Amino acid sequence: MPLSKRSTLTQYLIEQRRRFPGASGDLNALILDVSIACKAIARQVAFGELRAGTGNAGGATNVQGEVQKHLDVVSNELFVRQAEWSGYLAGMASEEMEAPYQIPGEYPRGKYLLVFDPLDGSSNLDVDVTVGSIFSILRAPEEVIASGRDVIEADFLQPGTQQVAAGYALYGPSTMLVLSVGNGVVGFTLDHNLGEFKLTHPELRVPEDAQEFAINSSNSRFWEPPVKRYVDECLAGRTGPRGKDFNMRWIASMVAEAHRILMRGGVFLYPRDSKDPGKAGRLRLLYEANPIGFVMEQAGARASTGRQSVLGVPPSALHQRIALIFGSKNEVERIERYHQDGATRDTPNPLFVERGLFRD
Repeated sequence: MPLSKRSTLTQYLIEQRRRFPGASGDLNALILDVSIACKAIARQVAFGELRAGTGNAGGATNVQGEVQKHLDVVSNELFVRQAEWSGYLAGMASEEMEAPYQIPGEYPRGKYLLVFDPLDGSSNLDVDVTVGSIFSILRAPEEVIASGRDVIEADFLQPGTQQVAAGYALYGPSTMLVLSVGNGVVGFTLDHNLGEFKLTHPELRVPEDAQEFAINSSNSRFWEPPVKRYVDECLAGRTGPRGKDFNMRWIASMVAEAHRILMRGGVFLYPRDSKDPGKAGRLRLLYEANPIGFVMEQAGARASTGRQSVLGVPPSALHQRIALIFGSKNEVERIERYHQDGATRDTPNPLFVERGLFRD
């Protein structure tokens, strides 16, 4: 079989490095290590119960208090083992680990930090719904690089604007790697014949307007008024204030939601609500919101808490949770305006409003 004219991930990264003649190549090599971990996870996911299983990991919970799936543990281990030895990292942090991971003493240390959610959407594994991995690369503080000391939590508490690269892998009908190194967003599909990621989506852009939104409507009784207002207006369709019909989607696997929006537009909302007043949101700032936000903004979309850009939020804790709204720019900006308006009215759901022959 002749080789395709499509670039491989390695070739793409070499081309990007040529933009910076003084670059060491460490970032390229680190991204390739991440891609190898993603290939290994894709294979584990594809075998499901035939190999690693999709069930719970003996009742264990992660630092979030969530029950771990066996593949959560396996995926975390694959990321760690693939990235720890290369000499490109000063340390790692994962959604599945309570504290930062220290590079073992027998390996050299580098200038980057790797932050990742090894298997996003794992609660859907038992029903064979698309899952994925999310990753973010940061520069380690200069003091860490100079001293070679162990990393601490504070070293990772960098706003999303400081990310060097970010992306996600998607394990679905095909395995894809979506990546941004700060020069737009590109998508690669795994060619199983070659074992290589091949460039299939060279310039991904999110449309500024959309007619599709994703939200968990079972939480509607806990939403803040601006979110209720936005959803109600979408549900009102072409006879409502938006003057057009909207579709609603909800997969409960954020990486799959992000990919759909990246490919065809839309908006995703996991807003702050009153279900647990002690939490500012449900998604993790460092492992989910920042990397997805970076990808979205590089693709011309917007990522927000509803009140400000996600990428500008100063992290305060390694496992900090936050509200997240991202997608088509005009839709997200509309939701931000509704928050700024300070809407307080309790808007009824148009699906259940009273109707009558003589009602206005």
